[in-house]
Amino acid sequence: MKKRNDNARLFFAAALGGLAGAAITLLFAPKSGKETRAQLNEKSQQVKRLAQQGAATVAPLIAPQTVARLPQSHHYDYDAIIIGGGHNGLVTAAYLARAGRKVLVLERRPIVGGAAVTEELIPGFKFSSCADGLGGLSPTIVRDLNLQQHGLEYLHADPAIFAPQPDGRALTIWRDVNRTVREIEPFSRRDAARYPDFMALIGKVSKLVGALMAVTPPQMPRPALTDMPELLKLLGPARQLSKKDIHDTLRILPMSVADLLDEWFESDALRGLIAARGITGITWGPRAAGTAYMLLYSCAGDGQAFGSGGIVKGGMGGLTQALAGAARHNGVEIRTEAEVAEIVIENGQTCGVRLANGQIVTAAAIISNADPRTTFMKLVDPQVLDPFFVRQVQNIKYRGSGARVHLALKELPEFTALDNHDPAQYLRGYVRIAPSLDYLEKAFDAAKYGQFARRPYLDVTIPSLADPSLAPAGQHVMSIYMQYAPYHLQEGSWEECREALGEVVINTLAEYTPNLKEMVLDSRVLTPLDLEIIYGLPEGNPSHGEMTLDQFLYMRPVPGYAQYRAPIQGLYLCGAGSHTGGGVTGLPGYNAAREILKDWGRR
Repeated sequence: MKKRNDNARLFFAAALGGLAGAAITLLFAPKSGKETRAQLNEKSQQVKRLAQQGAATVAPLIAPQTVARLPQSHHYDYDAIIIGGGHNGLVTAAYLARAGRKVLVLERRPIVGGAAVTEELIPGFKFSSCADGLGGLSPTIVRDLNLQQHGLEYLHADPAIFAPQPDGRALTIWRDVNRTVREIEPFSRRDAARYPDFMALIGKVSKLVGALMAVTPPQMPRPALTDMPELLKLLGPARQLSKKDIHDTLRILPMSVADLLDEWFESDALRGLIAARGITGITWGPRAAGTAYMLLYSCAGDGQAFGSGGIVKGGMGGLTQALAGAARHNGVEIRTEAEVAEIVIENGQTCGVRLANGQIVTAAAIISNADPRTTFMKLVDPQVLDPFFVRQVQNIKYRGSGARVHLALKELPEFTALDNHDPAQYLRGYVRIAPSLDYLEKAFDAAKYGQFARRPYLDVTIPSLADPSLAPAGQHVMSIYMQYAPYHLQEGSWEECREALGEVVINTLAEYTPNLKEMVLDSRVLTPLDLEIIYGLPEGNPSHGEMTLDQFLYMRPVPGYAQYRAPIQGLYLCGAGSHTGGGVTGLPGYNAAREILKDWGRR
């Protein structure tokens, strides 16, 4: 009985503390593999009953949840309108339609996909404009929506990462751990020996972070009893961790990625290569506290500290076109070039939207895939909102610092470190320029003072190696993600600095591939301001708000509104500005659809 009572207290702590509470839960959980599935299910039911029986004693801490139901029948044009046809909006739309709802998606651009699109930015050359790689879409979504039947195809690459070094060598990361160990040995035998254990730890801990991504955060500071089933979903991944793993998890979450890597490795090449994944997309350097969490978050989809090499066939637009196909298959109506100017609110409740052309379209539920600031400061009149809530939204940190440079190449460039190797094999994954922790920290230093880095961290892909349809025969497309380029420049404008930014990126990469400039036929530079204006990424931030510890789980987008419901009846969020955040996972849209269907009385 004592253990049962301990477990009941355990889950109340989880509800109160969010991620920290969930971690505390693990400390008291039985060791992995000691209980059968039937025993675990029985224990879960016991915890639920104890929670219900003890509701009176924990009333000051646990609040009953009251959610306004959405009408089953109504006089509106649609059951739901999705504002924005990005991948999260398409995921939400597809799940709602699959549940029998009449759904409309409104997209202001001529194509759907948001930031995950393929575009012919240079005549004859097709680029993944903002996002690249495999995307990281949740396997659950791929399976549920039968996306392969709608054209989704992954083209995997091995090696996953090719990292040329300033001394002419290269560190190559293969899918085979043992082969990677042999690659690391010339840099450090000690690091090579420790690498498998590090990868095993990252794989286990990132599974817990991945489980957090699939749950709806608890209401804080007074969680509801109905939050308990979501937290129970963490039991499975938790049981796979030993007590040492749990201790490591609690230590790692608030650490800097630099401190974490200093404990494990000594070689600059390996530490820089891993640290880069912990700072991608945020305006922080590797020595900032909390960047280790960002590393775990980015690993949650694949369990790999470097990412899974490869691309979506047809570019990232191939992924979102498959989502659009699945949505239409389930009955979703999609309108492009249909910009929403206003969310219409009557008597404290949404009832539709007004388009830029003046047309009014009505619906019982309005779901915004736009970022929170755009939703509540532009599409909604802030005067109808509580002033404290408005202040919270205004305080959301965006601070984008990434830029994109796209190159049309007449031939493959020649990397110095590949003199005796086949470049067509080694360049199919990412080419990463991040030779050390100091290199990354110095690149960040420029952003602190409103300047773009003159020696930036670069992630480079040449997707035409795996998918020749993206470029004319014998030619190639190269896409480069550059960090750091702050949205707010101390001197000059981004229009004035666009050409200089492109030159810095090409010059940096040319240090490792001297004939690059001779190969370039044309280029296209997307500054943080371009990412905001063209693709709707506020301040150029693809995550609709920085992915930092003070802006995640029950604090995303703001405390008290992490369950996808806005403070206006009938209005919801489904974009990256809500839990779980950025990346092309589709999980914010997936989780939002689940909560909306609950409000309709459906699962």
